[in-house]
Amino acid sequence: MIELFQQAADNASIKQTKSVSRRDFLKLTGMTTSGFVLGSMLSVSLPAWAHGNASHVGNNTLNLFVTIETNGRVNIVCHRSEMGQGIRTSIPQIVADELCVAWKDVHVVQGLANEAYGSQNTDGSRSIRNFYAKMREMGATARTILEQAAAEQWAVPIADVYADDSFVINKNTKQKISFAALAEPASKIKPPAPDSLIYKSKKDFKYIGKPIQIIDLPDMVTGNAIFGQDVTLEGMLYASIERNPVVGSKVESFDKAAAMKTGGVVDVYKMPEQPTPVVFNPANGVAVIATNTWAASQGRKALNIKWGDSPHKDHDSAEYLAQLNQRIVGKGKTIRQGGDAYAAMQQSQKKIVATYTVPYLVHAPMEPPAATAVFKDGKCEVWACTQTPQNTQQNVAAALGIAKENVTVNVTLLGGAFGRKSKADFSIEAALLAKYTGKPVKVIWSREDDIRQGYYHSISSQYFEAGLTADNMVNAWIQRTAFPSISWTFDGATDEPSDGELSLGFGDMPFNVDNLSCETHKAPAHIRIGWVRSVCNIQHAFAQGSFVDELAHAARVPTQKMWHQLLGDDRLVNPKDQGFEYGNYGETLERFPIDTKRLKNVLDDVVTKSGADKPTANGEAWGISAHRSFVSYVAVATKVRVKDNKVTVLEMHSSIDAGTVVNPDRVRSQQEGSMIFGLSLAMMGEITVKEGAVEQSNYNDYQVLRMSQSPLITTYIVESDAIPGGVGEPGTPPVAPSLTNAIFHACGKRIRDLPVNKHFTV
Repeated sequence: MIELFQQAADNASIKQTKSVSRRDFLKLTGMTTSGFVLGSMLSVSLPAWAHGNASHVGNNTLNLFVTIETNGRVNIVCHRSEMGQGIRTSIPQIVADELCVAWKDVHVVQGLANEAYGSQNTDGSRSIRNFYAKMREMGATARTILEQAAAEQWAVPIADVYADDSFVINKNTKQKISFAALAEPASKIKPPAPDSLIYKSKKDFKYIGKPIQIIDLPDMVTGNAIFGQDVTLEGMLYASIERNPVVGSKVESFDKAAAMKTGGVVDVYKMPEQPTPVVFNPANGVAVIATNTWAASQGRKALNIKWGDSPHKDHDSAEYLAQLNQRIVGKGKTIRQGGDAYAAMQQSQKKIVATYTVPYLVHAPMEPPAATAVFKDGKCEVWACTQTPQNTQQNVAAALGIAKENVTVNVTLLGGAFGRKSKADFSIEAALLAKYTGKPVKVIWSREDDIRQGYYHSISSQYFEAGLTADNMVNAWIQRTAFPSISWTFDGATDEPSDGELSLGFGDMPFNVDNLSCETHKAPAHIRIGWVRSVCNIQHAFAQGSFVDELAHAARVPTQKMWHQLLGDDRLVNPKDQGFEYGNYGETLERFPIDTKRLKNVLDDVVTKSGADKPTANGEAWGISAHRSFVSYVAVATKVRVKDNKVTVLEMHSSIDAGTVVNPDRVRSQQEGSMIFGLSLAMMGEITVKEGAVEQSNYNDYQVLRMSQSPLITTYIVESDAIPGGVGEPGTPPVAPSLTNAIFHACGKRIRDLPVNKHFTV
């Protein structure tokens, strides 16, 4: 630990991160004097640093940029949000490697919300997979320009020079010129055509594939990191908002006078009514505005709000799940079909049936949402721990009735997010209150607010049925799913899963079964539904991974063997061949196929390295599962002890094939975090709803894993030259089934309804 702090202190002066406006950026990077700026050029030759309306720019166009100052500092702008995954290190790593810059010279600048960057949505485990190639292109382009500038200065062919460690070197004379000295002449050189660039070979990578320390670590370990909760502005007011406990209910009355009696409270404001559909609009409620957080929260307690009626006031999660379970056993709407599953099922020698359920879940990041805003002269500036700065910019502008060009969004560090901070509601609240008061306002969400007023992972029911032949081969497979759709949050009407949601571990079922039927059932929504880390893969992987284990037990074969049997020969799976419009996480199947060989490989890898196929002590056992999500492949092996009705998780191992890995340290960290996150959900995660309102309020009744419950965690990375896949989310889905399978093998009790603490002490 001492060494870690010393490293942080030593590097503190090298890696600084700052949110800047365009004007400040010009000053920061020396564009007003003499510096070289490389922007990824758009189809209309718009440089990436262009500010203003760029609505004509395609959303998938990469617009990151590089500047080299005359003092030698290389500024790399990161347009994605940092929430612990290390993206502000990984993206610069890629650029810096092809640029051949010394890492000590790299300076990372956080990008503001700007359409010119292309997508800034830091979700879906796609930052590296979407931008890896473009980042290499940017680095290689910058390097080539610098080499050209040096070649011209020496009057030699460009083939006679090469870049290395922030210098361009003459191959013949060994003379060298620094990037700093070349910055000005390089700025006058026209960028080369992308197809003329020469890239490094993998063996020459200096940063890509290396465990480089994250740039934000010095500030994090010294307490200097700025998260959304840390922003302070001169004259700032603080707001705490009492929001409706039931979606759709409106404020009928409140006691403003009582709240105003609290010392420090300066005003009370009824928030604008939330329209339908709810989308990212703030909930109905009343804001208490004060000179400090304590006063705002205390004044809020005195509001005595009377809430109106809501069509969702009778929603009861227990009754709702019981209804889903009754519905799920009947034939549903077929979304993918092969052969005749029902006829084959009738001819089977043995039939295995199971229903699996997952409750509502919430993100519960360590840092609840927070945003600060200033409104002046028709313009608004926001500081927020947001995953989606462009979405925040657009929604704030719409709420204020101003052009989005008049909204500046500064992205702070995020103290965890898991999808919650991709919603703009908390930033809109700050902007509305800043406009109302005419002063800077920070909206603080308490832990209770975050858990009771979130966007929740859907409650769900999954039905699985398989038919076995006399020799225990699976010849028929029926699977059904039912859960309220995220689409309801956006349209207020959808009452069945969308193809996009069904593409997450359900319609892309990879097994080689001749007779297959994948079906859905209706499930209307009653609370705000949103994406949570791994989204629908959570329930689908739990059901699928558990059912494979049940089939293995029925067939009296090891679970690993059953996986191999079901996956069949190495092949590429195309769900479209059986009628399902598979989304594949926004990627083509040609670029990112469903490859059963890679799925089998991670499973075999984790079993071999963990020893999950070896004998254990009495009351102890291993459980395994595997899953493809976000175009990556992960397998998890979990070892548990079950004694005196208590489950103790002893070990967890994971193996990931995410293609080319930029920073293995970050990949391992993400895998470790995924296992902790997945264990928290599987063992204790449950949101219950009574009379339309969430019953949980804090970590005491919505528990996350404690250190005493955390097992030994080991991660493995499969070496691969494949295109980079996702990393942040794929590690979570196989966790729950590996855990419950282990519990079954340890004590014989099969858990089909999460969380585990409903059945055992954990």
